[in-house]
Amino acid sequence: MKQLLIIALISLSITSCNYAQQPANVNSELPGKAISYEDWKKEAQTNIRLNPKFGDAVKTDSQKEADQQLIDDYLKQQGNHHKGAEILIKLGFEYLYKGDVRTAMYRFNQAWLLEPKNENVFWGFSAVYFTLGDHEKAMEQLNEGLSLNPNSSNLLTDKATIYYARFPNSNNPKDLSAAIDLLIQSYKIDPKNQNTLFKLSAVYFMKQDCKNALKYYNECKKLGGRPITKEFTEAIQKQCP
Repeated sequence: MKQLLIIALISLSITSCNYAQQPANVNSELPGKAISYEDWKKEAQTNIRLNPKFGDAVKTDSQKEADQQLIDDYLKQQGNHHKGAEILIKLGFEYLYKGDVRTAMYRFNQAWLLEPKNENVFWGFSAVYFTLGDHEKAMEQLNEGLSLNPNSSNLLTDKATIYYARFPNSNNPKDLSAAIDLLIQSYKIDPKNQNTLFKLSAVYFMKQDCKNALKYYNECKKLGGRPITKEFTEAIQKQCP
């Protein structure tokens, strides 16, 4: 039971807090925004905006004109492609945290139009698929992002989260080992990534390693402790006094 609780807690925070502040409970089925993954896949057959990189579809002249207009508008507002893409990625995560997965994917695709080589676009694509429950597609998007920037702490940490999420079904210790390896790699790149610190604390707690669980918990708390849940605090205080 403790393992399942900890895995559930860390799996809830697939994305870190770098783009937007995540509420305590992310509800992916807000009124008017809910969509099952089956319905998503059906809609994506005709709505290319629901597919990463627009599904590599051949666009019409009017679609190309609309794309260029969007690029021109953001270049005028932000001054360059990177700043425009980052604004759209931030918006995408904000919509995702509100439970509006459609609009989130729209914004991530717009960011891709502005800057196709921005690894954080694929972080966004992955977060959408993780929210929809398709961990394999989420992993594919993270791997594509990591091919652009192998040293992205955010992508490495979310890749570790997918390995955690597999564990209840696989019961394969290799999944946990892979997750720890990725988190340690992420930590070396960015020791102040709170999402990484929280998840390192959680996995060591699950392995009954109180020394390391408390080490990373305290490091996360010193930086603000945003991803730490009340339930995890209560559990670690009880088991690791």
